[in-house]
Amino acid sequence: MTRRFDGDDLPGAEFVKADLTGAFFLEADLSNARMRGVVLDGAEIDGSIEGLVVNGVEIEPLVEAELDRRHPERLLLRSSDPDELREAWRLLEQAWSVTTAEALAHPEQLLRLRVADEWSFLETLRHLSFASDSWIGAGVLGRTEFDPLEIAGWWFDSAAAGLDVDADPSVQQVLELRASRQAMVRDWLDTVTVEELHRLTAPDPAVLWPPQEQRTALSRLHVVLNEEWWHHRFARRDMASWPPA
Repeated sequence: MTRRFDGDDLPGAEFVKADLTGAFFLEADLSNARMRGVVLDGAEIDGSIEGLVVNGVEIEPLVEAELDRRHPERLLLRSSDPDELREAWRLLEQAWSVTTAEALAHPEQLLRLRVADEWSFLETLRHLSFASDSWIGAGVLGRTEFDPLEIAGWWFDSAAAGLDVDADPSVQQVLELRASRQAMVRDWLDTVTVEELHRLTAPDPAVLWPPQEQRTALSRLHVVLNEEWWHHRFARRDMASWPPA
């Protein structure tokens, strides 16, 4: 029988000789977890692995180097050069355009399907709209309102930001929202200078996460580029489980 711990806090819990075969961890915080004598054969990890050490070897630098080898465009995502950042955004928009066209060739119910209980394709687009709106729109351009159709992470106070967690927008509404936020970032990038990228932005409004944190515009843009790249990877992964169009 499957036991589900949804939102339960288990800090300091000990699992001794426990059988977790086939266990599924979604949005779980395993920071500073210690595993001794464990069997991870066939295990799959998607998430932040900063500082992860396996058998005495720090894993993140190895994984990052391999991802860069497989996807050289990732180097542009970490650039500080305006032209390279513009190219990074162009490549991301191009990749998403192809993927979105492929997704739209499928029945609408698949666009709303949550694979492994993660965000659906449409929810992913709504979340990326929020990422651009919060990190660039609010954090750099001074926008003070979010679109109610946007989706934030579970840690975010959606109600305080005016997000409608029960919204069920049409495909067209989601596509229009997504296009508008992509255009917002593109238009800003078209004219941004090195000086503007390195300028400290004002502290985040209280509704943003993390609150009251000063960042450069470049740092905020890097977050958005990273979100775009990873969620595109997740979308392609999930779409691979869909039946052919």
